[in-house]
Amino acid sequence: MGAAPSVWLVMVALLGVHLAGMGAFLTVPVLAPAIAAETGLSPSLTGFHTAMVYGGALISGPFTAALLRAWGGVRLLQVALCVIAAAILLALVGEAWALAASALLGGFGHGPVTPAGSHLLASRAPPHRRGLIFSLKQTGVPAGNMLIAALAPAVGVAFGWRWGVVVVAVMAVAIAASLQPLRAALDSDRDAQARIDGGALRDAAASLRLLREDPALLGLTLAAAGLGASQFCFASFFVVWQVESLGVPLAQAGVALALGQASGALGRVAWGILGDRLGARPVLIALALGTAASALLLALAGPSWPQAGIVLAGMAMGATAVGWNGLLLGELARLAPPGRAGGATAAMGVVFGAAMILSPSAFSALVIVTGSYAPGFLLCAGLALAGTGALFIGRVANPAGRGR
Repeated sequence: MGAAPSVWLVMVALLGVHLAGMGAFLTVPVLAPAIAAETGLSPSLTGFHTAMVYGGALISGPFTAALLRAWGGVRLLQVALCVIAAAILLALVGEAWALAASALLGGFGHGPVTPAGSHLLASRAPPHRRGLIFSLKQTGVPAGNMLIAALAPAVGVAFGWRWGVVVVAVMAVAIAASLQPLRAALDSDRDAQARIDGGALRDAAASLRLLREDPALLGLTLAAAGLGASQFCFASFFVVWQVESLGVPLAQAGVALALGQASGALGRVAWGILGDRLGARPVLIALALGTAASALLLALAGPSWPQAGIVLAGMAMGATAVGWNGLLLGELARLAPPGRAGGATAAMGVVFGAAMILSPSAFSALVIVTGSYAPGFLLCAGLALAGTGALFIGRVANPAGRGR
């Protein structure tokens, strides 16, 4: 066996996984206006699509610890990306039932992605660079959103929305295949005799108990739920809001979202560096407050605003609502008991997923009831403020040896 891959190579590989994995969430929402034109479905239903993706993630996420033990992190990520690709291709049917099944299956594939990445990085990232490394890895999320937001609508306009779907699915399979050279070294900790049976349920329950036993982990998890609601409502509705409410062409609206996601990617790196110097918590509090302010700005925006103003508001939302993940995941890995970073991240994913089922659905319901997207963006602002408060839970719960 050759030399073990460096933490930076592992981080780059995981960045690619996140980049492709976001296809489960964003492919259908960014193509929603084109799909709606063919199917007659309302584009505002994209919130329910996001909710169903997280419903699928809630099923698979709690079993991540058992899957990691049996398969190893790399193999689990390869399987996850292939499931996501199959789910995206299911949307080609173009029927309401197929779009719903696509969302659920895509979420099922995505559930283990973040915990598996944390498992592979937690023991390899040096403590003084943990925030930066986790943040760099998590730039794959906004980078994936940026790529999909720009590419899928452009392909859809040129060749039809189904070709936009195919391009994203092929990308997921290609990145899954590219991970194979890393498997021997990175999956050496797997137990080939392990089985996915009733013990997986016990592992899932044990992961959730971490939140009950540790207020600091619980506070971070609740903060992630509040901030994540704003992040994914922004990703799901920013394009369709521009098209439906502002009259912006689909491809142009996709570029605006791509710029917002690019702002989030740059923000994740900057916030990771700042968090390593100042501590994660104060930076996360600032990001939560910035998310609330940015969501309020979108709620106030209207057709009279210049396009440059819409783009800048989207970039502000991206920098804050999209920029927090790597810093928070690095802090979660720091506070988790030794060897339990993957389990703590999976437990966070369960709570996060439940919030993601409720919040985009509530956003869609508000649009349907009021005929406006402004109440939905106000909901995002409120949830971000709630996340700010959650960051103070367990502030003094920091056992010796688990923090700076």
